[in-house]
Amino acid sequence: MKKLFVAFVFMLIPTMFYAQTAFTKFEDKTDISSVIVNKKMFQLMGQMKMDPKDKDAQQYLNLVKKLDNLKVFTTSSAKYASEMKTTVDGYLKTNPLDELMRINKNGSNVKIYIKQGATPTQLKELLMFIDGNKTETVIVSLTGSFDMNDISVLTDKMNLPGGPELKKAAAKK
Repeated sequence: MKKLFVAFVFMLIPTMFYAQTAFTKFEDKTDISSVIVNKKMFQLMGQMKMDPKDKDAQQYLNLVKKLDNLKVFTTSSAKYASEMKTTVDGYLKTNPLDELMRINKNGSNVKIYIKQGATPTQLKELLMFIDGNKTETVIVSLTGSFDMNDISVLTDKMNLPGGPELKKAAAKK
């Protein structure tokens, strides 16, 4: 019996270290553009040499060292937009996040959710969903242990969809 239990534990170990999220299913869809940046890439980016006088660059390097994953999914397909909305709603039910803000602009609905860390501006997770209604629908998922005030630097350097909305959210926090 002990051997069976040990064998079962060893079978489960890989699933604990390979974290699939609810959004993984969007990675290989033809009508969905995706950008996935993992912790290893952020670590490599954190090793880059930048001008010490460039405060934005230094703030960017400090931020990327604190990130674990960045996932961005965009689509103009009505079918996948609906599926993305359903997936985000389901994710929020099983992973309660606090709604930070909502924006309704030109027919697009932007919702930003967070999971706070030890301080009010420290975050463990940020989830942004842009329901473009007939235009582009976007999911941005960011995990790690980072400061909300650094998000604007990330959106500038990586040219992320929804960057202006994330800047507004950072300013309000």
